Amino acid sequence: MRKELVVITGGPGTGKTTIIDGLIEQGYSCFPEISRQITLEAKKQGIEQLFLEKPLLFSELLLEGRKKQFESANQDAADFVFLDRGIPDILAYMHYIGDSYPSFFDQACKDHTYTKVFVLPPWQEIYISDEARYENYEQAKLIFEHLKETYQTFGYNLIEVPKGTVEERILFILNSL
Repeated sequence: MRKELVVITGGPGTGKTTIIDGLIEQGYSCFPEISRQITLEAKKQGIEQLFLEKPLLFSELLLEGRKKQFESANQDAADFVFLDRGIPDILAYMHYIGDSYPSFFDQACKDHTYTKVFVLPPWQEIYISDEARYENYEQAKLIFEHLKETYQTFGYNLIEVPKGTVEERILFILNSL
């Protein structure tokens, strides 16, 4: 059986991390979102919101982290490995803010491909802002559109996860595999 590297993506506040946590509880191998770690490290160094203040630096750090996650996921013994966001997410966010980036970002997306990509649509009823999630709901909807467009540019057929309970969403993902 071929290893399945499965990305769960979507705009902010759509339930990605909750689904990843649920998959972990069920014993699946999962890799968490790393952007909050990078943001917290920057805060320790006196940069309040790295993505807003130095988006290219933030994106470069994120790219390195996601490439490491990809390699670790490929070496994982599990047949199915779930990742909270993939490398194309970085480009989608850069598109969202209208920033340019070096060509090695595109190359990283070509060099690190995932088996399946599940996308979670905006869901206002569960959307919550916090200190690391600065976008409002309208911005979250725009980010979702950039995510879809970016993944499709790299040839992915996105599988949209319907709204529902965490258990229903996890079951949908597992049944789709």
